[in-house]
Amino acid sequence: MHRGNVASLRPAWVAHTGDLSHKRGDEGSASGCGRCHTGDTKFEATPLAVDGALLLSTPLNRVLSLDPATGRERWRFDPGLALNIERNEGFVSRGVSYWADGRAVGAGAASAACARRVFMATVDARLFALDASSGGRCASFGDSGVVRLDLGVGEVQVGQYGVTSPPAVIGDVVVVGSAIGDNRRVDLERGTVRAFDARTGVLRWAFDPIQRRPGEPGYDTWTPAAATRTGAANAWAPLSADTARGLVFVPTGSASPDFYGGERLGSNLYANSVVALEAETGRIRWHFQVVHHDLWDYDVAAQPTLVDIDREGRRIPAVVVATKMGFLYVLDRTTGTPIFPVEERAVPASDVPGERTSPTQPFPLTPGLRLNPTRITEDDVWGPTPADRAACLAQFKAFRHGEMFTPPSLEGTLSFPGYPGGVNWGGVTVDPQRQLLIVNTMRLAAWVKLVPRMGSTNGNQIGTPYHMERAVWAGPSGLPCQKGPWGMLTAIDLRTGTVKWERPLGGLKPGGALPAPVSTWGSPNFGGSLATAGGLIFIAAGMDEQLRAIDIETGRDLWSAKLPAGGQATPMTYTIGGRQYIVIAAGGHGSLGTTLGDQVVAFTLP
Repeated sequence: MHRGNVASLRPAWVAHTGDLSHKRGDEGSASGCGRCHTGDTKFEATPLAVDGALLLSTPLNRVLSLDPATGRERWRFDPGLALNIERNEGFVSRGVSYWADGRAVGAGAASAACARRVFMATVDARLFALDASSGGRCASFGDSGVVRLDLGVGEVQVGQYGVTSPPAVIGDVVVVGSAIGDNRRVDLERGTVRAFDARTGVLRWAFDPIQRRPGEPGYDTWTPAAATRTGAANAWAPLSADTARGLVFVPTGSASPDFYGGERLGSNLYANSVVALEAETGRIRWHFQVVHHDLWDYDVAAQPTLVDIDREGRRIPAVVVATKMGFLYVLDRTTGTPIFPVEERAVPASDVPGERTSPTQPFPLTPGLRLNPTRITEDDVWGPTPADRAACLAQFKAFRHGEMFTPPSLEGTLSFPGYPGGVNWGGVTVDPQRQLLIVNTMRLAAWVKLVPRMGSTNGNQIGTPYHMERAVWAGPSGLPCQKGPWGMLTAIDLRTGTVKWERPLGGLKPGGALPAPVSTWGSPNFGGSLATAGGLIFIAAGMDEQLRAIDIETGRDLWSAKLPAGGQATPMTYTIGGRQYIVIAAGGHGSLGTTLGDQVVAFTLP
């Protein structure tokens, strides 16, 4: 596939997973049940093409092996999730991981059972090892093929602790993060990252991003009480691994709770950071914190991206950290030192009793690495009708608003970008030959308000003097209160940090205040992109349910196809039988409101 022939792309096959959450059937059925909390399903998985098979996970955490040429199912594994439990992330999985046992291959036993394994981490906190050939459990791993992940992380609330992203596999180690329900209380589950032996499931090491004992690195960025009881700072996004250097790159989120830090004063290492860990030991090699003392839910939501950059006559091993703020930090992979300069800038202080904001935050100095505007002004207020704009303007005047990192307040604060981002879990794509980075972003404001608890023990943020209210900033129509575009796609030259091109990404479907599709405004988006050697970018992600092929040099659309459901996933490509395929999960996203389905769709050339 290349820019000259992509217009001829056509559907090759469609596979169905059976995870149709919008259908209602018998209790525990594959398609949903009368009392099931499966309305918020998110088909976010990216398949793996390995050893002549296509391996993927479904929202209900089933694992499927498909024939990559036809989409025919070869085997499936069902972990048996309890469908009648409400889960903080809904039902979601971003994919599986694969491992080949070098000992077995070296001994000529590559075809033996479980010599090749698929690892699946579930939303109910289990890690399964499956035989890649049959889907059967690997009995030598853990307890008959499964390891429990809900032990040793503090008190676990049912439905609030699990895993949504695939493990990182490096050597013979499987490294797993966690997804934790935000903002319930101060002492949430711990965000411990753990490494297990790929053969036996034995715990190799554990890294708690909150260092809890005096003398540990980072302990002095907490008060002693906060270091003991604060939870989260977990790595829910995908991890990355550098096999040559023996490093795992861990993207961490905010400490609990997200929007009030009076119970966790300090800069709060290693929350809101990328942390390079030695894969064999779990020891910290280096760290870079993108937000000090987070009060905005600015998790590092994107997978750290490893790339070699040609700069000033040198090839530099780098890691790109994309953030919800819309900032890109480009760091030396071996040391964590910024390749493009970063400075600590003064930011607004809080006047909320008990709060103490960080006086500075790290800003990239290269303009092309700051993808979003950093504030909303009155000129940005918008609505599809005069009444809508008037309502949005009244809200704008009632809220506090200012530069990025204006802290939450008792009257309500407008933040831009809001807590969805910026860049979310779709992350960035790199074309190493062209030295181009492609990134999709959202431009959505959000508001947050702290409400004095007045002695109540109900609500969220239990253990603090305030509970919290928040929402994406929208008018009565449900549309954003600020002018579009609301979604963007940007190409950046990694050698210079300059923007090569940018354009709106996606459109909105008609309905409500929109009488017709709006394809030029960009839309909120979840999912990532794919770069090919043929000079193409493939991406869906938006609310218009289109998969697009885009010229990587110009940003111009070359081809598009309407998907049968929302494409809130990252496409992938492979070649089999001399033919190249593009595959994407098209199952929709309950939170984004796109059409739900259970399809995996493949495209190829005639």
